[in-house]
Amino acid sequence: MSVSFDRIAIIGFGLIGSSLARAIRKAGIAGEIVAIDRDEAVRARVAELGLADRVVAGPEGVEGADFVILCVPVRANAGVAEAIAPHLAPGAIISDVGSVKGAVVRDVAPLLPASVHFVPAHPVAGTEHSGPDAGFAELFVNRWSILTPPPETSPEVVARVRAFWEAIGSNVEVMTPEHHDLVLAITSHVPHLIAYNIVGTAADMEKVTQGEVIKFSAGGFRDFTRIAASDPTMWRDVFLTNKDAVLEMLGRFSEDLLALQRMIRWGDGDALHALFTRTRAIRRGIIASGQETAAPNFGRQPDPLPKPDPAGGNQ
Repeated sequence: MSVSFDRIAIIGFGLIGSSLARAIRKAGIAGEIVAIDRDEAVRARVAELGLADRVVAGPEGVEGADFVILCVPVRANAGVAEAIAPHLAPGAIISDVGSVKGAVVRDVAPLLPASVHFVPAHPVAGTEHSGPDAGFAELFVNRWSILTPPPETSPEVVARVRAFWEAIGSNVEVMTPEHHDLVLAITSHVPHLIAYNIVGTAADMEKVTQGEVIKFSAGGFRDFTRIAASDPTMWRDVFLTNKDAVLEMLGRFSEDLLALQRMIRWGDGDALHALFTRTRAIRRGIIASGQETAAPNFGRQPDPLPKPDPAGGNQ
């Protein structure tokens, strides 16, 4: 199904919003892109980068838009929805990109006029960077975008939003908000929480200096720090709005961690080997599905070998 919109309004120009603008322009699926952001410095940068046809500060920027995408932290969605509601055109489709869906449906849907369509979405894509300069058009290519439309949503409208995400390279899945939040709690939210915790623990250790932590972080800890560098406002909102699913998964994780502790304590090498074999298979499955590179060291380019020093030794 081909798709195009006369005017797409994007509210919030962090990593996702700025990537959407780039991807939409590259795909040629909007007659006009309107950028809306309350931060003056962000608006100036968006204009400088040429990411939109118009750049505005206020909610009136959604006027005449047939597709409006909220790209703000989850807990900011309700305030934004309330502000734009009087300016929305009848028949407009409203969506978002938040990684929690139950709270979005609960908080946003009641604030929107009955004349518009609401199709929440979550592109499962991102990096640890943020801001207008962090975006790139290929962010969503071969990544999943999950739609969680309310039951009364027209199938034609859902199909149009699906076609939008497919046009910019995404694979699309439709599920209930509750199921989405449970799945993402274990695949995204709890891993981020663990990363924040382990990096915080390392920073607080008294017998290991921060200099040593930084110096010797070429292994697994380095990859935890990449996750822990993610936008703090966004992730604060994720944990506060998806707390039930996160706490459920944390309970399961804590039980499994205790089991692992017992294996190590009692020298149960067979159980450890069986667990690591299962988890290795998960990694290989992710690579086989195209969601990660099979290149060694996560595709990082190794530093070149030092050149021989003619006088002896290396340089």
